[in-house]
Order: sequence, then C-alpha cells, then structure tokens
Amino acid sequence: MQQDPVRRDGTRVVYGEPIRESALQTNKVLRSTYMLLSVTLLFSAAMAGVSMALKLPYFGPLLTIGGMFGLLFLTHALRNSAGGIIAVFAFTGFMGLVLGPTLTMYMENVPNGGELILTSLGATGLIFLSLSAYVLKTGKDFSFLGGFLTVGLIGIVIVMLLGWFVFDFSAYQMTISSAVVLLMGGFILFDTSRIIHGGQTNYISATVSLYLSIYNIFIHLLMLLGGNRE
Repeated sequence: MQQDPVRRDGTRVVYGEPIRESALQTNKVLRSTYMLLSVTLLFSAAMAGVSMALKLPYFGPLLTIGGMFGLLFLTHALRNSAGGIIAVFAFTGFMGLVLGPTLTMYMENVPNGGELILTSLGATGLIFLSLSAYVLKTGKDFSFLGGFLTVGLIGIVIVMLLGWFVFDFSAYQMTISSAVVLLMGGFILFDTSRIIHGGQTNYISATVSLYLSIYNIFIHLLMLLGGNRE
C-alpha cells in the first residue's frame, strides 16, 4: 500500500487534499457570487422602479458614463474589503436609476411596452441560466475567448461613444444590439468558466462582471424587440 508522503515538519500529506481545498474555495466563490448577484439585481430593479415612480429624466451620456466608470473604479479599488459590498450596491443602484427613464419611455410610448419589458426580462434570465448551467455542467474552459471578447468589447464601446457624441448610428442599432447580446453571452461563458477553474477568486469582481453582462443583454434585447425606440 502506498504511503502518504511526509512533510519536513513530520506531518503527512493526504493525497487529494489540495484538490479538495481548491474545490471548496471555488464553490465558496461561486455561491458568494450568485448570492450577491441575486441581491444586487433585485436592488437594481428596485432603484429602476423608484426612477420610474419619480419620472426621472434621462441622465445624459456624460453623467451616465462618469457615474458608471467612477463607481466601477471604486468597486475595483475596494473589492478586497467590506467597502466593496457598499460600492457594488452603489454601482448597481445607480445603473437601476439610469435604466428607469428607458423603461418609463417603453411603458408610456410603446405599444405593449410592459409586455416587451417582461419578455426581455424573461429572455435575459433564460440566456443567463442556460449559459451558466452549460458551463457548470460541462466544466468546459472558455478562457480562450478572453482575447476575442476584449477586442469585441473595445470595439462596441468605441462605436457607442461615437454614436453618443459624433455620428448617428441609429440606422445600425439593431445590428449593434445583436452584437452586444452575443458578446455579453460570451462574457457569461468566460466569467463563469473563470470562477470554476480558479481564474477568478474575488466574488465582488465576479458579481460586477456578470451583472454588466445581464444588464446589457436586457437593454439590447429590449431594443431589438421594441425596434430601437429610444
């Protein structure tokens, strides 16, 4: 019978111990991520409801971009402390407030606007659950998508900034929205894969990444179903 190796301090190493510890850590990060993600999504939805109830106007590109990237930077800086939790809620709450005016416009000005919102919400949930379940079930490593997704994200951000400040890309919005939905689906595969393979060990960062993918899928599905009525 093979003996367990002995460390220099005289204690024995149990075969498989590092693997079990790694699996426990991964499961902990996964549980914490999904728990925080669920709560922040509900909080963001509540803030969107507050924004709709108060009939807040559109925040405008400068305030939206400044607030979003400012809170993202704060969350990243505090991700290893308790303050990171507060920053996540500040970020997702702000994103909910930003979303409110768009939802109000669909509810008040688009035929069957409420139905479109619910359909987009349901489709977003189905996409997220399906992609996440696929990665968790198969254990497939999607790290190879990293470079492609990064280039795609940079391209989409540049196009959106140009659309806000320079050119009118409204004629191509359906194509852009379709590309965003596909890109965010890729990020869900990539981010979930990173968690289960140990590439992402910070649940706050993981939560923000998945939240942004879900948020963007919902918005752009709504644009696709509503025919880009913003």
